[in-house]
Amino acid sequence: MANNLGLSIDRSSPVPLYHQVVQGIEAAIHSGALEPGSRLDNEIDLAAQLNLSRPTMRKAMDELVRSGLLVRKRGVGTQVVSSQVRRPLELSSLYDDLTNNGKKPTTEVLSFSHIDADDATLAALQLPAKSKVYHFTRLRKVGGKPLALMENWVRDDIADMDEAMLGAEGLYSILRRGGVNFRLATQRIGAMTANDYQASMLDTAAGSALVTMERTAVDDTGRRVETGHHVYRADSYSFEMTLVQR
Repeated sequence: MANNLGLSIDRSSPVPLYHQVVQGIEAAIHSGALEPGSRLDNEIDLAAQLNLSRPTMRKAMDELVRSGLLVRKRGVGTQVVSSQVRRPLELSSLYDDLTNNGKKPTTEVLSFSHIDADDATLAALQLPAKSKVYHFTRLRKVGGKPLALMENWVRDDIADMDEAMLGAEGLYSILRRGGVNFRLATQRIGAMTANDYQASMLDTAAGSALVTMERTAVDDTGRRVETGHHVYRADSYSFEMTLVQR
């Protein structure tokens, strides 16, 4: 039996009934048949359409909510959440990660300058007094949707860069072309709520949840190459990591 989403249940299959529902809804979301924001019928109606018990349907919906594909909203019902960019927690750039995953990111350079480094930047990059750095902010989009607001400071004795270059490719690509071999980075991930400026740039509401990242990257000669503060829409972005017991 199938419902209006095309879900079907094979009672002769060894796959548990609730998991068949999970697989069917996952497939509908990934194929685009269920778009972000789509509302699903309530569990009683879905159970009736598929000739399943309500506990079986609830178990399936609970699993989809836990996995981040669905969200329950009071007064609205169950909805498909916006698809997230899931980024592995490793030393790579957002631009490269998106491109390697088949995405087509675009970058709008909001500001660009070549300035005397302030005390905080001198300390972060371990530069001598009166050093200059490139300072710029960028808005990264995927599919036309704002994803990240990024501010970076880069030492200026490695590679020349300008606004056009930063708009056309990722920062790490430019630095690698200048001879940088990235070795390690210190990184802090956190959360905050969007202020008015961040909300306007990221096309979200003020007070919405944002993921934050602060990173300082080091090359294989021990130079601190760049430091940055980035914020990401929490409904569209997450980090993935593998934890190993030692």
